Amino acid sequence: MSVAAREQVASQGLLFRAGVSIRMVRRLAGRKPLGAVAALLLLGLILMAIFANLIAPYDPLAQDPRSVLAAPSRAHFMGTDNLGRDIWSRIIFGSRISLAAGIGAVGIGIFTGTVIGLTSGYAGRGYDLVIQRIMDAWLAFPGLIFILTIIAALGPGLPQTILAIGIGRIPGSSRVLRSQVLSLKERDYVLAARTLGAGNLRIVVRHILPNLMPTVIILSSISMAGAVLAEATLSFLGVGVPPPAPAWGSMLSGNARVYFLSAPWFAIWPGVFISLTVLSWNLGGDALRDILDPRLRGSK
Repeated sequence: MSVAAREQVASQGLLFRAGVSIRMVRRLAGRKPLGAVAALLLLGLILMAIFANLIAPYDPLAQDPRSVLAAPSRAHFMGTDNLGRDIWSRIIFGSRISLAAGIGAVGIGIFTGTVIGLTSGYAGRGYDLVIQRIMDAWLAFPGLIFILTIIAALGPGLPQTILAIGIGRIPGSSRVLRSQVLSLKERDYVLAARTLGAGNLRIVVRHILPNLMPTVIILSSISMAGAVLAEATLSFLGVGVPPPAPAWGSMLSGNARVYFLSAPWFAIWPGVFISLTVLSWNLGGDALRDILDPRLRGSK
């Protein structure tokens, strides 16, 4: 076969796979319309965060005394705050903080929770008993107070906020994943592998961990909503990302409450974006659960 013929066959194969992928996306969107809407919203949020420097019309920290509390207009799409800062620009750059906090915290919480849940559920016996009692004591401690305690020790800031929220999500994720591991390790294919002489490490890596990944993905998506909301709460309380950084939570606090009646756009827009982001992650997690969970997939 000539080079031109091979290139033509390869291009036809790529087009065929692209067509199949598009049909699959359309079919999934038809089955889960809310999930499709959530995916589009999250895609827009991610693109907004990545290209914030290109999209934002103003510097989010720039103050303009001539435009203090300006109503929404062509010059300022969402109006300005009490210092004359463009709210739309601050919303755009605030998406970076929100996504960074969510991804970082979920990464810490889910990774550590997976390690703990996997080892605890698979090892069982005394090790599992000790680990679960520690997790029980951890969960008994109020989550917000636990996070505030960590931030009080480390100080405010985005890295500290990510670490505190991530640590706070470890016990819950480990319990969920442990229960899944307890079910997986009793499956026939695991018992067969053990009978054939496979070691514990091989069983975990080849059989349990791959089948645990759908639960990890679903849990990560749903946990993103909680992490974003936790970061907004901490910034609202003044212990998260400190001003003048355009964190959505801090935009809701302080002067936004003072001027709520005279300049409602000051507080409404940050609240709208927090709500849309949290809702999108929740809807996306529900759609992923319905798609990846074979029991739910077979019943719908």
